[in-house]
Amino acid sequence: MRALLRAGFVVDRIAGSHHILTHPDDVARTVTVPVHANRDLKPGTLRSIIRQAGFTVEEFAELL
Repeated sequence: MRALLRAGFVVDRIAGSHHILTHPDDVARTVTVPVHANRDLKPGTLRSIIRQAGFTVEEFAELL
């Protein structure tokens, strides 16, 4: 979440335990992030979030 917020994404809405973030410059860039009580994301889920955001793994790592 923190890396996406640094990249300019904003929380559009919260649906249950999922936060839906959008980028103000390109509303087509919508990312869904599951937020489950301090549990780590599985590698495949994290890769999917990075892909939805339009970043490479290296670009995303720089935002952390």
